[in-house]
Amino acid sequence: MNESYIRNVVEAALLTAGGPVPLAELIRLFEDGVRPSGQQVRAALTSLETDYADRGIELKETAGGFRIQVRRELAGEISRLWPERATRYSRALLETLALIAYRQPITRAEIEAVRGVAVNPNIIRTMIERNWVRVVGHREVAGHPELLGTTHEFLDYFGLKSLDELPPLAELKALGDLNLQLALAGDTAEAPQAAALPDADPGAAEEPGEDEELSAEGGNTAELVAGPRNPGG
Repeated sequence: MNESYIRNVVEAALLTAGGPVPLAELIRLFEDGVRPSGQQVRAALTSLETDYADRGIELKETAGGFRIQVRRELAGEISRLWPERATRYSRALLETLALIAYRQPITRAEIEAVRGVAVNPNIIRTMIERNWVRVVGHREVAGHPELLGTTHEFLDYFGLKSLDELPPLAELKALGDLNLQLALAGDTAEAPQAAALPDADPGAAEEPGEDEELSAEGGNTAELVAGPRNPGG
């Protein structure tokens, strides 16, 4: 089969898909009698990635497959196509999500021990509704609390192929927005210890509505953790 034709079909599929497309699904786009091999489709993807090297779009592989997206450095300009206010998330939600991502599986009580405040139930509900977080089991202790972990949708949303692509904790701490006692590389994944927020009251709860909006000073953390996405995704 003509290599140019394979590349054109793959490119058209990625441009029109509403999300990442797995390699197997790209292969199934072609009829049985002329279906290219996985190696041929990967070669087409590599060719597209090379072609986009100096352009405003890029080919990105995430946990869910491949997609074509706007480059991160152009996101600010392209976002002006949508005049409505972009979704922003609170520092409390981002801290909670970071704890789950880096220390999963983790219980709500362990999250509260690190942050020093009770987790607003709306925060967990918001992340579950967005399919970023799911219950992956239960801790074998009294009460059998739920263990929380991230999903493939979390990886896709933040432009990650795997959890190994999460920013190093040193980068997050350098921003000063996440004051969390997370295990660094080489540390064991034991339950979080004492509260990491020195001014926080361990018995306090999140402020009402804290999970709805991200304050201006928390924007850098969101930009670091969140990878580039399809503008319309």
